[in-house]
Amino acid sequence: MENITSFTENGIPCVHITDIPKTDIFKTFDCGQCFRFDAVSLYGNKYEYAGVAFGKYVVFGQNSPYELKIYGSTKEEYRALWRNFLAFDTDYTAINDFIIATSASEHMKKAVEYGDGIRILRQEPWESVCSFIISQNNNIPRIKKIISALCEKYGNKVENTEGAYSFPTANRLYEAGEEEIFALKTGFRAKYIIDASRSISTGETDLDLILKEENFDTCVDILCKIKGIGLKVASCALLFGFGKTEAFPIDVWMKRCLETRFPSGLDVKALGKSAGIAQQYLFYYERYNKDEV
Repeated sequence: MENITSFTENGIPCVHITDIPKTDIFKTFDCGQCFRFDAVSLYGNKYEYAGVAFGKYVVFGQNSPYELKIYGSTKEEYRALWRNFLAFDTDYTAINDFIIATSASEHMKKAVEYGDGIRILRQEPWESVCSFIISQNNNIPRIKKIISALCEKYGNKVENTEGAYSFPTANRLYEAGEEEIFALKTGFRAKYIIDASRSISTGETDLDLILKEENFDTCVDILCKIKGIGLKVASCALLFGFGKTEAFPIDVWMKRCLETRFPSGLDVKALGKSAGIAQQYLFYYERYNKDEV
């Protein structure tokens, strides 16, 4: 179990956690799973990422893979919120060994070693659904810009910050209407955001039910009833917002990866609940080694 020490920085409560499971916040926030955290240089750590999750603004600072500082958090909040957010209760060492052994692929082994330290964040379900609707046919800088605009206009200002906002509720976006959402340069996605907002705010789509549902295909079917959500968006939302780590999203990057790196096929089903973690390793490796022959 990790050790937690409290300290203050400019009057802000903070925690320093040591003996954490191996974690690399640079890789974790750089692998395309989260759109509300950005690299900053505020406290002199090697890596620092600031953002809002669960309506709270925090800065994660790190100098080594086995320790982490969280600026803006108490011990109690770390235990209740951030420990779960960072999936510190999951044994990634065992998962990595399982992925390598099960895939029996030299390329998978390289990807796991390259991405080691990535942790699948447990984000808010609604934020994840909405964010990955926005991600369709989009690039990360533009996705972040649209989400930031949505939060600033329809979210709530986070206490004791100058410009941080919570992610807007489904009901708030539904009330705004398609025209207002379109005005934020969401393009064709505006109608999908509104349908998702309507479905969730009216209870037609029950996110709590999805969280509890153990059958992955059932979860996909529920989300795909929302306009604009197909298998890829549903898989991303389920992986990053619902803890369904058996999800294996396939986009252009992953399709290319599977075709070129696994010409004889990859048995995703055999990876079970490690499939989504393997996908992130492959995605991250492909992103930085796409020209590898």
